[in-house]
Amino acid sequence: MKEDPDVVCLYIPLMKELGMSWGDIQSLSKSELNGILLALNTYNIMHSFDGYNSKSIGEMSKNDPSVSTRYATYREVRERMESKVGIKRKMPEGFKNSLGIK
Repeated sequence: MKEDPDVVCLYIPLMKELGMSWGDIQSLSKSELNGILLALNTYNIMHSFDGYNSKSIGEMSKNDPSVSTRYATYREVRERMESKVGIKRKMPEGFKNSLGIK
């Protein structure tokens, strides 16, 4: 097999990460394969910072500034996907409501 971008960027990740066989890959169209790979990439981004809090992200960003960029992408993708499935973030109540003043 020659050096082919499709093999490196598409087939290998599908076989390795999703456990797809060569027969599975051959039975799907290229657009279906690209869609699956895009979904896998989105999944990986959505779960790339699971288990970390804002403080630990800030500490890691001191040593590697690219962490803050990747974390921003993670937050953006996660919020977009959560809004698509209908998960609503709890908005701040406001100062008066939190004190019980109406």
